[in-house]
Amino acid sequence: MISVEELYVEFGGFELFKHVSFIVNPRDRIGLAGRNGAGKSTLLKIFAGKQIPTSGRVVAPKDVKIGYLPQHMDTTDSGTVIDEAARAFEEIHILENRINFLSNELSVRNDYESAEYHMIMEELHEVNDRFHLLGGGNFHANIEQTLIGLGFDRNDFIRPTSEFSGGWRMRIELAKILLQKPHVFLLDEPTNHLDIESIQWLERFLKEYPGAVVLVSHDRAFLDNVTNRTVEISLGKIYDYKVNYSKYLELRIERREQQMASFRNQQKMIQDTEDFIERFRYKATKSVQVQSRIKQLDKVDRIEVDEEDTRSMNIRFPPSPRSGTVVFKATGVSKSFDKLLVLNNVDLTIERGEKVAFVGKNGEGKTTMARILMQQLECTGEQLLGHNVKIGYFAQNQASLLDEEITALETIDQIAVGDIRTKIRDILGAFMFSGEDVDKKVKVLSGGERSRLAMIRLLLEPVNFLVLDEPTNHLDIHSKGILKKALLDFDGTLLLVSHDREFLDGLANVVYEFKNKKIKQHLGGIYEFLQKKEMDSLRELEMSMPVKREKKEPVKELAIVSFEERKEINKMISKLEKQISEVETYISKLENEITITDIYMSDHPEKVDSDLLNKYESTQKQLDLELEKWANLNSGLEKWNTKKPE
Repeated sequence: MISVEELYVEFGGFELFKHVSFIVNPRDRIGLAGRNGAGKSTLLKIFAGKQIPTSGRVVAPKDVKIGYLPQHMDTTDSGTVIDEAARAFEEIHILENRINFLSNELSVRNDYESAEYHMIMEELHEVNDRFHLLGGGNFHANIEQTLIGLGFDRNDFIRPTSEFSGGWRMRIELAKILLQKPHVFLLDEPTNHLDIESIQWLERFLKEYPGAVVLVSHDRAFLDNVTNRTVEISLGKIYDYKVNYSKYLELRIERREQQMASFRNQQKMIQDTEDFIERFRYKATKSVQVQSRIKQLDKVDRIEVDEEDTRSMNIRFPPSPRSGTVVFKATGVSKSFDKLLVLNNVDLTIERGEKVAFVGKNGEGKTTMARILMQQLECTGEQLLGHNVKIGYFAQNQASLLDEEITALETIDQIAVGDIRTKIRDILGAFMFSGEDVDKKVKVLSGGERSRLAMIRLLLEPVNFLVLDEPTNHLDIHSKGILKKALLDFDGTLLLVSHDREFLDGLANVVYEFKNKKIKQHLGGIYEFLQKKEMDSLRELEMSMPVKREKKEPVKELAIVSFEERKEINKMISKLEKQISEVETYISKLENEITITDIYMSDHPEKVDSDLLNKYESTQKQLDLELEKWANLNSGLEKWNTKKPE
């Protein structure tokens, strides 16, 4: 589909890519791997036509449509959320006009056997396929499903986009790209502004999507769940693996070991040959053998060991001064922004040594609670900061708050005091800023480099309570691993606001879920929490379907299934299958009604009145409800099938 041919990119004498070539196939799910600054985002920009390479080219058929989501995007506020999302369907209107034109052409022609007639028929067929792929006359339902999947409520649809934060504006842009259904998605850190539930929705969407996906992400779980191919960029070269990220890491180690073994064997052979030549070079009786060995050496195809980017951060938080047992306590805390209530009468206690994670959809109050804890926001209720608590805070937008017109060295020099000022270059070096890097202005640094620079500020004074709001945004997977290890070794109290499941795994031992303006505590790690959440959803589904049976322990926990229990399981499965069949029949009926109404309104615009529009919208809303019901029923059926004994 897309071919990269001999791509070469140079910046100020530095070679970013060295004659890179590979092909993107129609159903590929490619994850670009590599350190911050390796060129992943640059490669996506070149793919999207936003940047011109020094030499080489990217070749794609003219009709291939590309959807590109950059890491940072300038957005405009020109209407409501639903209006902005609807801009994704400008192509539908163009296709609709083309279909009408081609249909009219065919209706006035009678040269049915001519080549031109067949060309028009073929184009009409292709345009119709594209029209239906994009949703055709039913695109409003697609808009609603996509926005809801990305975390918006229906009440948000009519709100002006100017009321939303940068993260939510990025979600709107992502929704527009998803709705356009391009042949190839180019996604640069699509999960940075998504909560866990929205990430899981996006995973399902991309896995089922019929086109190709090329993405950059530092979320290992997301990469594993979406990709089937990993292209590593390292020191200007690429290494192509037909596997997901975790498998790539294993194969990468194997490749390196095999390469080193072959290199060592060849070096031994070369050394032995050179020793033979040197020993018998001047002996006439061995001249034939010596000449033979010299020719043999000349023909050897020398094995080169790939260079490795061995740069690494070295993070160690200073020892923490001891705090009181209670680090922070909130009682009856509520917070509103104008008329918007975010937190309502919540209680929260964090004790010394706890590793706490705040999770939940965006907009549910996680960052608000962190800022209340930091005493940056006023609220009602009582808050108590414990004895001798010293807080180190990394804000979600910490990297963007840096002064772009000064260098990395000057950024740290501004806040360093005492003996630390003599060690600034050493500290920057530990965070992979070496040589000329320290003299780069902040504005030319990548997102990951800015995040590392902001992280240094936390190390300049000892604290016993770290509050980190999305600290892994823009950090590559290797850097995240090093940060995670440093946090595991941190001897103080930790509060993390994060959507990164892989990062939180093993790091948090208490999870606070923010939902419906309340906070709910879950003891245990992040994957235990997610597993519990799925079980809760299943129980809610079961509760919504009345079953006349005695309350008992869940079937999945029983080692032996009795006849009565087996009968109950089969009964529930049959009931769900019947309900699914009924819902599918109703969905088909609603979709037909919508299609018929679409055609009628298109052919008879003069007859469209408020009653017809109200009925049309009511049918669409009912379709959305039935689709949601169908998804819930199928989820329930899947869970009951797992309980069914073999």
